Amino acid sequence: MSIVNRARPEIRALKAYQAAEQVDDTIRLNANESPSTCSTGHFRRPLNRYPEVRPLALQAALAKRFGSKTEQVLVTRGSSEAIDLITRAFCSAGQDNIVLPSPTFSMYAHYAAVQGAEIIQVPSGEDQEFRINIDAMLAACTDATRVVFVCSPNNPTGATVPREDLLQLINERRNLSAVVIDEAYVEFGREPSVVDLVDSHPNLLVLRTLSKALGFAGARCGAVVGNPDVLALLSAIQAPYALSTPVIECVEDGLQAECLEAADRAIQALIDERDKLSQAIAALPFVVKVWPSDANFFLVRVLDARRIMEQCASHGVLLRHFGGELEDCIRISVGSRAENQRLLQVLNSSETT
Repeated sequence: MSIVNRARPEIRALKAYQAAEQVDDTIRLNANESPSTCSTGHFRRPLNRYPEVRPLALQAALAKRFGSKTEQVLVTRGSSEAIDLITRAFCSAGQDNIVLPSPTFSMYAHYAAVQGAEIIQVPSGEDQEFRINIDAMLAACTDATRVVFVCSPNNPTGATVPREDLLQLINERRNLSAVVIDEAYVEFGREPSVVDLVDSHPNLLVLRTLSKALGFAGARCGAVVGNPDVLALLSAIQAPYALSTPVIECVEDGLQAECLEAADRAIQALIDERDKLSQAIAALPFVVKVWPSDANFFLVRVLDARRIMEQCASHGVLLRHFGGELEDCIRISVGSRAENQRLLQVLNSSETT
C-alpha cells in the first residue's frame, strides 16, 4: 500500500503547474520571458530564461551523492521547504496530527502549526540522556497521525537514533503515516544514511541538506528522498522554478568530484575539532555535562547559561540558548580552529569563571 493514500484527498487530486515547454535551440515565444540577456553575473544558462521547473541534472547529481535513484529525489530550497511540503501534503487542518520527540528541530512543529495540525510531542528528557524513545513515539501515535518526524542526529542534542529503532518505527507505521528521517547532520556521525531503505519502505522520507557538510547554507538547497509517487505529490505543491539558475549552477559545481573530496576533508577536520573542543569545554569548572554528539555541534549543561551567553556575546562570540526544558543548556556549533580557540579564551576568562 502506498503512503500516498494517507495524503490529503485534495492534494492527491491536485494537478501540477504546466509550465511553458522548454526545448533547446528553439525560439522561445511561449513563456513571456525577456529576449534581452541580463548582464549581471556569468552563468552557463542565460538569466533571462526561466530555469527548469525541476532541475533534472542537479537531481541526478544529488541522487549520486546520496546513493539513491534519480527518480527518488526532489530538490528543495533547503530541507525546511521539504518539511513544509510534507506537512501540507499529509495534514488536514483541525483533523490530523504529527508526532515528534522533544527537544528537536523547531521547524517540524512550526510548519504543523501553520498548517493547523495537532502537534504531539514525546519528551526525551535529560533523565533519559535525551535519547529518543521510539516505543513512546509509537504509543503516542493515533488514528489521525499522518507524519512522524525524527531528526537523527538530533538537533539540538546531537544524538543518533540506532538504525534498528528507526526500522521499528518505519515498519510499525508502514501503512499508517509518513515517517520522516531528517539527516541534516548525518555526514558528521558514525551511522550511515537510511536512504537505502527507501526502496523497501514506501512510507519513508529522508531529508538531506547541503547546508552543513558541504557548506552551502547560503545557497538554500536540500532534498527529500522517497518513493516517486510521494514525491509527485510534493512536487505538485512546490512552486514551479523553485530553484534559481545561480543556485542550480553553484550547487552543480559544488558536487564535482574535487569539491566533494575537499568537503570530505573539511568534514573530518570538523569532527576532529568537535572532539577536541568538547573535551576542553568539559574541563571548565562551570560545565556540568557535555553530551556526546554525532553532529557539527554539541550540547552543554552549565551552571548559569544566561550569564555565559551574555559574557560570550560581549566578546563577539555567539552561542545558542533555547530556554524551556533546556534552560541550563547551551548548544555550541563547532567553528574553525581559530574560532574555537577564541571561544575557549572567552570561557576561560576571569569574568566567566
